[in-house]
Amino acid sequence: MTGHEDRIGGGLNRGRRICVVGGGIGGLTAALAFARSGARVEVYEQAPALTEVGAGLQITPNGARALEALGMRGALDAAGIAAQAVEPMDALSGRAVTRFDLSGLDGPPYRLFHRADLVDILAHACREAGVTVHLGTRVEAQVLSADLVVGAEGIHSPTRAVLNGPQEPFFTGQVAWRAVIDAPDAPPVARIWMTPRRHVVTYPISGGRLNVVAVQERQNWAPEGWAHADDPGNLRHVFRDVAAPLKTVLAQVKEVHLWGLFRHPVAEVWGRSGLCLLGDAAHPTLPFLAQGANLAIEDAYVLAQSCDGHEDIDAALKMYESRRKPRVKRAIAVATANARKYHLSGIARRVAHTGLKTLGIVAPGAFMGRMDWLYGHDVTASPRGR
Repeated sequence: MTGHEDRIGGGLNRGRRICVVGGGIGGLTAALAFARSGARVEVYEQAPALTEVGAGLQITPNGARALEALGMRGALDAAGIAAQAVEPMDALSGRAVTRFDLSGLDGPPYRLFHRADLVDILAHACREAGVTVHLGTRVEAQVLSADLVVGAEGIHSPTRAVLNGPQEPFFTGQVAWRAVIDAPDAPPVARIWMTPRRHVVTYPISGGRLNVVAVQERQNWAPEGWAHADDPGNLRHVFRDVAAPLKTVLAQVKEVHLWGLFRHPVAEVWGRSGLCLLGDAAHPTLPFLAQGANLAIEDAYVLAQSCDGHEDIDAALKMYESRRKPRVKRAIAVATANARKYHLSGIARRVAHTGLKTLGIVAPGAFMGRMDWLYGHDVTASPRGR
């Protein structure tokens, strides 16, 4: 662990008591970051075990920089798959529109994970760092006694309501099926299968499996139907007109869950009086930029770093919010725009695909250069960030 404390900041977290409500990826990363900088940390998770709903996720270089600065590099290499490329696909023809090479990215590799694997290695690192994890414990963040209480409970965060007032999340007009199938020979490539008003994302995860996320535009969604098991036949019916390669993938789906995708606006208030928000509790996003977990990881590092550099916790929370809010707003806007781009039809679709193909041929590095604001960001670089 030598040097971890120096990466965070000024040493003022030492001896502080930090309580984190929520044992997901963002909450565990925050717990680890505070523990590495000398704080006494407790995590409260209402579930009886540390689990993550869903299946796969992508940890891009910006998120990985924070995790590696916390001593996680070896564990990330062991649990993840290094992606070689992103391939936008025409789901109707089955052909690749273009290919964006990921091997030349600066910094950590672009890794693909099963969510449960990432939670496991974070939980293990937290316990090794002295974090106390309380499972099966439902608490209200505002009643805990600590120097700082972190609300990392996700989109339904009660802590968000305490800081910003009650507000129901809104339906985004998108639903998502999530499934995992056996695919021991799948190449280390993330594919986006685009078709009008729908798309599918596939990529390999540990254990010779393929993560499958299929998205469809819908007008409405019953609030009580936040997520539920669905008939794989419904998924296949929605994508019945796609090309054979994608049909073959969907034909292997045996169990699938269906989510309505909901969001809040970015929270106006992220922290005050020793209480703060992190990740989806502050800024839920659509999953069309693969940044939900990465933004939460960045939040966690910046929060611990800001606190470590300020004697006054409220001053630290103001710095944390000011460093994070513009970036997450930009990422959320791009993710929302991607929802439209993936689902184009008619002439707009042909023009967009032609543009992508041309870009991939004429200037293959240009797309990745355009993404440097996202993947090249390094929250560990300095207390001021980038």
